[in-house]
Order: sequence, then C-alpha cells, then structure tokens
Amino acid sequence: MTEQTHRYDVVVVGGGVAGLSAAVSAAEDGARVAVLERAPEAETGGNTRYTEAFLRMKSLDEVADGFADALVDDFMGHPDPSIVNDAALPARRRGPLYRAAHTVDPDYVATLAENAPGALRWMAGHGVRFDFVPTPFLTRSTTRMAPVGGGLAIVETMGGAARGLGVEFHFETTARGLVQSGRGVTGVVAHTAEGTAVFEGAVVLASGGYQGNFELMARYHGERALTCRPVARGGNYNKGEGLEMALALGAATAGNFALFHAEPVDPRSGAPEAAIFCFPYGVLVNREGRRFVDEARGTVDAWYERTTRAIQDQTGGIAWVILDQRGLAVPNLMAGVRTDVPPVTADTVGDLARRLGLPAADVEATIEAYNAACPPPDGFDPTAPDGLATRGLVPPKSNWSRPVDRGPFAAYPIMAANVFSFGGLKTTSAAEVVDRDGRPIAGLYAAGELTGLYYTDYTGSTSVLRGAVFGRIAGAGAAARVRSRTGA
Repeated sequence: MTEQTHRYDVVVVGGGVAGLSAAVSAAEDGARVAVLERAPEAETGGNTRYTEAFLRMKSLDEVADGFADALVDDFMGHPDPSIVNDAALPARRRGPLYRAAHTVDPDYVATLAENAPGALRWMAGHGVRFDFVPTPFLTRSTTRMAPVGGGLAIVETMGGAARGLGVEFHFETTARGLVQSGRGVTGVVAHTAEGTAVFEGAVVLASGGYQGNFELMARYHGERALTCRPVARGGNYNKGEGLEMALALGAATAGNFALFHAEPVDPRSGAPEAAIFCFPYGVLVNREGRRFVDEARGTVDAWYERTTRAIQDQTGGIAWVILDQRGLAVPNLMAGVRTDVPPVTADTVGDLARRLGLPAADVEATIEAYNAACPPPDGFDPTAPDGLATRGLVPPKSNWSRPVDRGPFAAYPIMAANVFSFGGLKTTSAAEVVDRDGRPIAGLYAAGELTGLYYTDYTGSTSVLRGAVFGRIAGAGAAARVRSRTGA
C-alpha cells in the first residue's frame, strides 16, 4: 500500500485541552493545522472529555493564592546546587546542564501563572463558560473554578472553534514516529485505517501520559502497575507514544517518573472518576482488617493523593472505608462519593466485615480500639480541620475523630486510579521540547500531561490549566516557526 503524505503547517497530536488549544491558537495565526487523534470521534478528548476540569483560580483574572510557590516548592529530591543555582542567572548565561536538568524551571511556572488568566479569557472568547461550581471536597485548601459542563464542554466548544478555523481532524489515527531533517522535526509518521501516512509540519505533542499502556506503567511503577488503572475511559487511549517518540530523539525529561497522580476510586465502578473522598469521616481498613494510615491529616483536597498512595501500598492495593450512621449523616457527605455502585451495608461491624470478605474479629478489634481512642465530640466541624484527634492510637487520626458505633454500617472499597503520570518531557516556557544537551529541538513542541511538572504531590487543579496555557503557547510558537521559514 502506498504511503500517503499530508502537508500542513502544524500537526497537533492529541485532541484534549492541550491539543485543541494548540490547534486553535495555530489556526488563529494563519497556519493550516491537522489534529491527529487515536480515538474515534465519539470518544475524542482523552482525559479532558471525562474530567470536571477544576482550575486553581481565584477568579478568571487571578490565579489562586500561593499558586507558583506550591509548584516550585514541590520536593524534587536533592539536585546539585552547582547546577540549579543557574536558575538565578539571566537565561543566556544558564548552562546546558541546568537547561536539561530534571527539575522544575521557575520560568515555566511563572509563565503558567502569568498566562493562566489570559488563556481562560481566550477560551471564554470562543464560547467556554467558567464559574465556581460545586466540588467533591467538603474541606478545601484553595479556590477553584471550572468550565460549566466540565472537560466535555472544553472538548466540544474548542473543537467547534477549531473546525470553524479550518482545522482538519484525523480520528483513529495514531502517531508512531517523528520525521526529522536538518531543519529539525518536520512531521509525524502515523498509522491510519488506510495504512501508514506522513503528516508534514511543525509538531505539537499533546497526547497525554502513558497510563493506558501497561508495559510502560510496569516499567516505571513496578508492581504498582497491577493495582491501578486509568481514572476514566479516556485515559486508556493514552499509551505513551508521544513520550517514546520524543525520547527517541534525545528529549530531556522532567517530573517524577516513579509517581503518578493518584485518585481514590471505587474499583467496582466503570464511571468516570468514581471517586471516594469521604474517608476522613470514617475508618480505613486493609485486607487484614487493620488501620494503616491517618485518614484525616488535613483538608481532603490537599491530602487525598497521599492517602490513596498508602491504600495502594496495602495487600492487593485496596482498602475499605467504614462509616456508621453518624458519619453518613455528615452534611453533604455524598458530594464526595462519586461512585454509581451502592455501599456494602450490615447491622453490625462483624457482619459488614464478613460481607466484605475481611477477617471479622480483626475488623471488630480495629474499630473497638479506634472508638476507645476518640476524644469527646465537642467542637466537631466537618467543614474544616477541627483538631479532634485520637489519643494513644497508632496510626493516629488527626481530625474528625468520632466513634464508629451507630449501625447500620456501610463500606466502600477504594483503590488507586492513575489520573496522569508525573514524568514527562521537559519544555521551555515557550513549550519547546528540550534535548538532553539543553537545546530546544527545532520544530517540536509539547503541552499538557505529556510534559513533566510534578514530583511528590500533585498541585491540585493545575493540570487542565497548564494544558490550556501551554497548548496555546505551543500552537502560536509552531505557527510562528512556519511563518519565519516561509517569510509569510
């Protein structure tokens, strides 16, 4: 079969928020743009299609307090000070070791914070509406906005804007390799229903992480790969080709490849983001029927990821949250229960344990010890950390500690779901992919979850935001490159 060649100015790989932002931005600047999307049209959008797309914003015109500090202060290990001290130098004086270093670039974070309001206003100009919408968190550490209609609204609205600007979509088309010449990256080799095809143009990689590729998950996360899955159906399309293509050209990386953004979900459910965030008001037990973590170290939005990782470390990567009638009566509790499967219930703790397949005597002993360690309930406040901590219990429970003794009892199973991988490509603040010698790879840009930013703990509600910001920057940069080459 003859290999087809399609000529464009800009080729965008991926149809989520980063890819659509890149496509619209490049098309607005006069470029002829193609979007390559592995999924069929009915499921386009990757993770974006299924997420509620919360944004770490105080308003459309201002990022949340502490935005940049939270990202830059994420623990990145113990990098060599003689290298990272270059961050204080003017850009032209920074050495290649710094430019390719596996750390967060403060300029990248500053660009994200400075450009976030403009990116959202730009999306609003294309019809995306933003507002303060209810979150699943009863306790919160920061302010959040979201698109009305969630990520699906972004996919539909920005996809419509792209089509209106003449962007051509190629569905069921999987990018497999980058085309390189003396001018840099000049296109993509892709597999289509008709066979292999080459799409020529400057390339923006926006194809998400690798959570849908079990081999890469096992490579980077070892045994943990077996006890997690993508948080939503769209993540199964993210199989890591964008990462592999760029690494084959010598791209540098950033972010922690040992971790991913973990969300606590009900393993029985196939619903998108079937999250269980109610555990601070109950007791978590593992397969052995024992507590293993402080369920309530602080606001649930700031601590759920670390608690989820503790759950994944248990036998089988699973735990159960046990709630009594007192816990179930917490106002608005069910806002933090996103599963479509009802809890397992029983009149007694022992019967509940047996229905869960857990050792009843051990679960009963665990609940009895916990109840005995709870303080008087005066001052209980489910809307903020209240300091009601257990006494003499290991591990402790730092807040919201009340006895679990009023039946009937209910339990939800919880496992770790992979929202996106932390490790990814390193880019400049202009969304250019950097090679291991610290040089931008000409003609190659990247944005969204494919790029590395996080190391130990996800700075909540920044993923969709950075996809929009750097997708827009990448599209404009790719279009400008074409203009500079053609003199247009």
